[in-house]
Amino acid sequence: MQLAVMKHRTGLVGHADEELVELARKGGENAVRELIRRNNQRLFRIARSVVRNDAEAEDIVQEAYVRAFTRLDSFQGHSSFSTWLTRIALNEALGRLRRRRPTAELEQLDAGNFNRDSVIMFPTSLTPPGADSDLTRKQIRDFLEKAVDDLPGDFRIVFVLRDIEGLSTDETADQLSLKPETVKTRLHRARRLMRAAIEERLSPTFSGLFPFDGARCEAMADRVVARLRAPETR
Repeated sequence: MQLAVMKHRTGLVGHADEELVELARKGGENAVRELIRRNNQRLFRIARSVVRNDAEAEDIVQEAYVRAFTRLDSFQGHSSFSTWLTRIALNEALGRLRRRRPTAELEQLDAGNFNRDSVIMFPTSLTPPGADSDLTRKQIRDFLEKAVDDLPGDFRIVFVLRDIEGLSTDETADQLSLKPETVKTRLHRARRLMRAAIEERLSPTFSGLFPFDGARCEAMADRVVARLRAPETR
């Protein structure tokens, strides 16, 4: 893919995704960077919800971008560019998970057959004895990230898409090729595992989970652009 730097990068911020895709098809490097910035957070969260590892999630996101930007001609616009990208990243993440171990279906869980080991047992208090009663934002985020990581895989990705990314039931069902009723059931059980009391107390921090911005965001754009410039990706 041949890239060309466009002037006035800040002018791209207000452009719709469709406009940026067209510029990217013409080799607009800044359009590629802007699309990456817009989608980094969601793709990273989704990839991480599958593999539960920051470094591997970053690698998955990078591969997803390279696949997408080297195959832009296959994007027909039947769905949004963000949805198309999400599917590529999700497929890459699930593919790696399948290669690592067989995918465990949650048919028994969906049928309501819970066992004690599948339920996250939260402490009655979020603070250990003698600790300051006001948890810092980072402590809360760390606690929630661990709780999300401990959810069963199929519940975890639904929880991330619905409650962290804010997708609707139909959007989540479309992304995961599930029935809306299945999404609702898995989300209900994920929330149940997270415990209502924990959710009520900590929900304002959900938007800050698994941050992927600043230097990491810029570094991702740099790596993807470097690979797109390489001869083997053309």
